[in-house]
Amino acid sequence: MSFRPPFSSPDAQELLEGGDPDMPQRIGKYNVVSRLGEGATSEVFLAVDAFNHRNVAIKRVRADTGAESVENHYRSHFFAAEAALVGKLQHPNVVKILDAVDDPLQPYLVMEYVPGVTLRRFCRPDGLLALDQIVEIGFKCAMALSYVARHGLIHRDVKPANILAVMTDGQVSDIKITDFGSAFDARSDRTQVFRVGSLAYMSPEQLDGSTLDTRADMYSLAAVLYHLVAGRPPFDAPNQVALMHQIYHAEPAPLSGLRDGVPPRMDALLRQALAKQPGQRPVDWETFAREWSLLVANGEVPVGSLQDVLDSERFNLLRTLEFFDGFGEVELWEVVHRAQWVRHRYGAALYRKGEEGRSFHIIAQGRVDVYRDGQRVVRLGAGTSVGEMAYLAPSPDLRVHSADVIVAEPATTISFTPDSVELLNAGTRHLFDQAFIRVLVRRLHAAHEQLAHPRRIL
Repeated sequence: MSFRPPFSSPDAQELLEGGDPDMPQRIGKYNVVSRLGEGATSEVFLAVDAFNHRNVAIKRVRADTGAESVENHYRSHFFAAEAALVGKLQHPNVVKILDAVDDPLQPYLVMEYVPGVTLRRFCRPDGLLALDQIVEIGFKCAMALSYVARHGLIHRDVKPANILAVMTDGQVSDIKITDFGSAFDARSDRTQVFRVGSLAYMSPEQLDGSTLDTRADMYSLAAVLYHLVAGRPPFDAPNQVALMHQIYHAEPAPLSGLRDGVPPRMDALLRQALAKQPGQRPVDWETFAREWSLLVANGEVPVGSLQDVLDSERFNLLRTLEFFDGFGEVELWEVVHRAQWVRHRYGAALYRKGEEGRSFHIIAQGRVDVYRDGQRVVRLGAGTSVGEMAYLAPSPDLRVHSADVIVAEPATTISFTPDSVELLNAGTRHLFDQAFIRVLVRRLHAAHEQLAHPRRIL
């Protein structure tokens, strides 16, 4: 499926009065607003789900010709592949498939609507993204495809047109992988149809019909990232036969000769992921994602002046903090997006004695000191939390802080309020409750030890 150029959330009535005579007014129970894209076997519409008060994207299969054609066979195969995934993929960087309706004439899928553009826009030499944004995109795609792989799926058509970019202030703020019509479920007993996908991003093993694993998707993502960096795919030829020969036998041109500022290790990582043999690629998605994100973390790729801490850095930081032990990948991404990340200078006060508060901070980096009546009673470092007693207090008089909490080393904290926690999914809130219980048990134990053995406690 290829999508048209960018769109923003349009005014429904204005679009309904537009001049597309072939656009349906309704598909099932959904009011159609506009056409978003079209391909050889299907077309995508923006529609309104009035019952749930949200916009959705509807992917409708083109009308069946009634003939026993190869095209009709693939049409039904690809619809069935996506229909089988309704409600199953719940990841912040994967487009959710909400419903599938097996209409006898034109079956359709109802999907999460993502306002944005596809990565095709950033594959042109005159529209290239900054390298740090490409690192961010690659990390999120790798983690999303790792999640997909854990569900036994191989996407098989990872390409720029199947990655949607959400834009904020002219920068890519998030991505969503879409179009699972070519996905193969390794856990099913369905016959594997081979040579599906887009040739420019297709791995050698996809071309020759070999048994695939998730490293085929890794090759394709590397080809997409190469294209984003260089403004051209790793292999390009005037016809399919010549392109296939390059995929089998040629090596991609060094990125350093195609774009200034590309660090050698970025080139080396993409070359490894583009290896002809799957066994020569990174062993798994976690390995690739970690090495790819280190390009920014280690300063090999500088962060743009307009950027704050990247989501990939925040995600990797959360995985090191004790408070978030037991949080899964999806829950950690939710924390990345919902929490308020705050930098504090040396000497700043997180809380002052006598102030009322309803927020708590998890210390991500740096240290803070807790003072009672001018005496330091404890120093807290990364992974610990402060303010949870006031946050959990059932009445205003118990929300008054009884100590000063002062930044001892420049610190970054992850801050939550009752309102922001309420926005989290039920499963994530449950994990927060468990983390709070662990914190409170440790605090009670420390208090007991202080009473019983006061000299042991500083």
